[in-house]
Amino acid sequence: MKTSAFRAWAAYRKAFDLSLKIVNVSLRFPPHERSMADQIRRCSRSVCANLAEVHAVRSYPRHYRSKLVICIGENMETQVWLELALAAKYIQKEQYNTLLTLSEEVGRLLSYMITRHEKFAKWKC
Repeated sequence: MKTSAFRAWAAYRKAFDLSLKIVNVSLRFPPHERSMADQIRRCSRSVCANLAEVHAVRSYPRHYRSKLVICIGENMETQVWLELALAAKYIQKEQYNTLLTLSEEVGRLLSYMITRHEKFAKWKC
């Protein structure tokens, strides 16, 4: 059994890319916003980590869906932190738009994984 196949999923690749971009952007937040920078990094990384767990539980419908719902929630939380960073002027509008667009792509892919589980999971309806 290939245990790292999740790395080939488009959702994982895009979420990973988003997380790396967020790390680079958040390193430039003011020192007094260390907690905001930490939180935006944690929630963006959580999408990737939970996608690996989705792969591990893909034989169990309830666990599969549950982990994907967690991914969607973490991705949405990332969007809130991005919006707050923009409002506080820690990131530029162009950076915000780029990161938000990528996050929305991740969200669409995660939703696709729920509605088209037969392409990713190991059970039949």
